[in-house]
Amino acid sequence: MLGLRRLLRPTDWQNVEVMSETDDPTRVAAHLARNLLGLRHARGLTQEELSRAAGVPRSTIANLESGSGNPSLAVLVKVSRAVGAPIDELLASPRAKVRRWRHDELGAERRGRGVVMTPLVPEPVPEELLATMDFAPGAVMGGTPHLPGTREYFTLLAGEVVIVIAGEEHALAAGDVLAFPGNVPHGYRNASTKKPARGVSVVILAKAGV
Repeated sequence: MLGLRRLLRPTDWQNVEVMSETDDPTRVAAHLARNLLGLRHARGLTQEELSRAAGVPRSTIANLESGSGNPSLAVLVKVSRAVGAPIDELLASPRAKVRRWRHDELGAERRGRGVVMTPLVPEPVPEELLATMDFAPGAVMGGTPHLPGTREYFTLLAGEVVIVIAGEEHALAAGDVLAFPGNVPHGYRNASTKKPARGVSVVILAKAGV
């Protein structure tokens, strides 16, 4: 097992912003404990669920969250992937956790005809897809079918949008929310040919094999 003191050497990894030299391994272990606990609760995971997702024993998660863990780089990589956060965020001091993304850094994608989808949360969120949807006048987009058990929610913020689900049309006005199974055929259409529309899409993904 590589200890945290060994892990703090810049040559061990690239693209990780290391703490200041005044942060000894004990303080970094405390940062890791607090950050991991907060991220696990934010993801709605138990220690057992996180241990399964990361492929490590539950006792390893418990030790990390108590500040007594002495993880190898391999364990940190597994845990960071499981919670959807980079290693530097797991080890960061409180002041280092604030980040701002400019609009052009969010990775907007054009879909269908006249629809732009922009990530609502620019960091990975396990088992969820969150995005704003901007519709040009008359825009049309087909939805992507997901695994059975997936649930989708669409909140219309402005304009008029029609969502067609399994051949049935659902007309939404600003403020309306529509929930539907994500595995059935569906599509979106801006009902207005003169005004844009905007909404928020939340997809709760089903787990494969469940």
